[in-house]
Amino acid sequence: MKQSRHQKIAELIEEYEIETQEELADRLREAGFSVTQATVSRDIRQMRLYKTPAGNGRQKYALLSQEEGLTEKYTRILREGFVSMDMAQNILVLRTVSGMAMAVAAALDAMHFPEVVGCIAGDDTIMAAVRSTEETKALMEKIRELMQNR
Repeated sequence: MKQSRHQKIAELIEEYEIETQEELADRLREAGFSVTQATVSRDIRQMRLYKTPAGNGRQKYALLSQEEGLTEKYTRILREGFVSMDMAQNILVLRTVSGMAMAVAAALDAMHFPEVVGCIAGDDTIMAAVRSTEETKALMEKIRELMQNR
């Protein structure tokens, strides 16, 4: 059931400019799937969907592909969504464009920074647990370098 739902989600986001979880849930229901908001949210995480500009100030869900050069794609997502960062001991707090925190957190995870233990994302804020205060400072420098190479 989950595999067929994931396949349908991929088809839907390819065919339509879906901006919200509610809109995705409605499209899935129209296609005959019985889903809750929690199910859709979990599917978005598992499928590593992210929001990308759709024009007219809107965003739409897109699927991260498993092709070569993903590091550049992850870097682009980080750059597009990044607003600012600050640290609190061994916690790195990143602010993103509204709606981009999950995508940026997934990109950070996929970039396999050895300093990062894990990330928690909201709508526009990410909390990344880092191994130590020193490693938090080093990670911030790495991210600054990525931002400067825009």
